[in-house]
Amino acid sequence: MVKAVADAKIFACSQSTELAKKIAESYGTPLGNVITSTYSDGEFQPSFEESVRGSRVFIIGSTHPNSDNIMEMLLMLDAAKRASARHITAVIPYFGWARQDRKDKPRVPIAAKLMAKMLETAGATRIITMDLHADQIQGFFEKPVDHLYASTVFLPYLRNLKLKDLMMASPDMGGSKRAYAYAKTMESDVVICYKQRAKANVISHMELIGEVEGKNVVLVDDMVDTAGTLTKAADVMIERGALTVRAICTHPVLSGNAYERIEKSKIQELIVTDSIPLRQESPKIKVVSCADLVADVMRRVHENRSISSKFLM
Repeated sequence: MVKAVADAKIFACSQSTELAKKIAESYGTPLGNVITSTYSDGEFQPSFEESVRGSRVFIIGSTHPNSDNIMEMLLMLDAAKRASARHITAVIPYFGWARQDRKDKPRVPIAAKLMAKMLETAGATRIITMDLHADQIQGFFEKPVDHLYASTVFLPYLRNLKLKDLMMASPDMGGSKRAYAYAKTMESDVVICYKQRAKANVISHMELIGEVEGKNVVLVDDMVDTAGTLTKAADVMIERGALTVRAICTHPVLSGNAYERIEKSKIQELIVTDSIPLRQESPKIKVVSCADLVADVMRRVHENRSISSKFLM
């Protein structure tokens, strides 16, 4: 006789409550009850208001700055561990601090590795995340990592646009693998942007490797922060004869004056997921939800079924 799989319990960190509600609805179970108490100095304490003993617990929360977001995830993992949860999965749609994945100069931290160690120490027995800044970050964990690709939700949207003379593009050399993967699926060519930085978030020079004249270009990246690279790339491509420029970026960090840059740019449309909630709306920004993808993977993990069909790239 096959033993039935007990229901999983899903909880949300405060920064990802709206996404967690969508995921829980798609999964088919109510979102668990968590109360957070805050002291006058800013210290906070999350509390599960229901038993999790012996349960599989999913804790949903992106860890984008500020540091309260990663701290809240760590505290909730620790609380679940101390409450005797059987399996504790950290569902981190956007894995923050991932740009610090190596020592690119002396005397700097490898923050992505530190985040991985802290999550495991706090109690995570599994990680579900999406479009890491670098695939090799999976190797920073000793626990299983399910690395999802937002192409699962972006490609149907892109196909529905029915763009003629499509050209996929990468805004930098590091993202060329991602652009080639999209191009292979969409049966299009690829152009690569070569950029030089004066300092972090400041581009001093950009060139294109490839021709974009007469093409409808779609830039592909894992995240958009200040939007400096995307808007500069769009300007260069329009100058070189591109018909239109769109951008697909999984994680809408959109810090500083990113919204203003996008509004004034040659980018016709910026397509993002809801891995991070938008600070404000923009007519140029289209949000495609990743909730169904994440919920499906969570269910497959809980039922010990394969998730390989979700890896389109």
